[in-house]
Amino acid sequence: QVQLVESGGGLVQAGGSLRLSCAASGLPFTTYAMGWFRQASGKEREFVAAISGGGSRTNYGDSVQGRITISRDNAKNTVDLQMNSLKPEDSAVYYCVATRWTYLHTLPSSYSLPSQYDNWGQGTQVTVAS
Repeated sequence: QVQLVESGGGLVQAGGSLRLSCAASGLPFTTYAMGWFRQASGKEREFVAAISGGGSRTNYGDSVQGRITISRDNAKNTVDLQMNSLKPEDSAVYYCVATRWTYLHTLPSSYSLPSQYDNWGQGTQVTVAS
């Protein structure tokens, strides 16, 4: 059974940085594309970032482009989200996601819909104070 456990959320001042981490188990890690979505109160889930199994292909949502970096450590089965220059509008519950994708070095930019990821973590709250 696939398990995704997020950590690293919390309260940060605007302009600050935060690093989220996701530990994955129960899956052949390199054959899964990993990603992050977020959901603010009263809003729909929004794509944040995704990374291919080999780690060489990354995609980002328009609202976080240039401020957020996704990375993965295939030896540790973890995927991280480094968030810089945080804004109050980045406040949301952040979810780690995974989907089977056997192409190590490609990931279509169109892979940004919640329905395309069939494994979700419980989420971690990020709050950015103004």
